[in-house]
Parts: sequence; structure tokens; C-alpha cells
Amino acid sequence: MPFLIKLAETVAWSIASVLILLGSLWLFDRLDPTDFQQEIRDGNIAAGIILGSIILAIGAIVVAVLLSP
Repeated sequence: MPFLIKLAETVAWSIASVLILLGSLWLFDRLDPTDFQQEIRDGNIAAGIILGSIILAIGAIVVAVLLSP
């Protein structure tokens, strides 16, 4: 039974992390005037690198917040 509780907690925190990451990306997209998705569709590699680094940075912040005691 403790295994199922830990599994449920892991799934719940994973879903919470994904929702926080998506919400942060949505907020960043609304605050920044550059349309990174359109730039990436147009073949702008630099926009893809910037958006990827933003996703990694937000992910690192989410992990740090969720793992803090």
C-alpha cells in the first residue's frame, strides 16, 4: 500500500510541475512581444535556442521550488 501512495504522490507532483511549466511559458509568451513560435516556424534557429533555454530555466526553477523542504 505505501507503494501506491508514493506512486500517486509522484504522479500528482509531476502533473503539478507540468502545469506550472506550461503556465509560466504562457505568461512569458504574453509578456514578451516576440512571437517565438512563428520565428521558429520561419526557420530562425536563434529563436529556437532562446525558447529552449527559457524552458530549461523555468524547469530548473520549478524543480528547485518543488524539492525545497
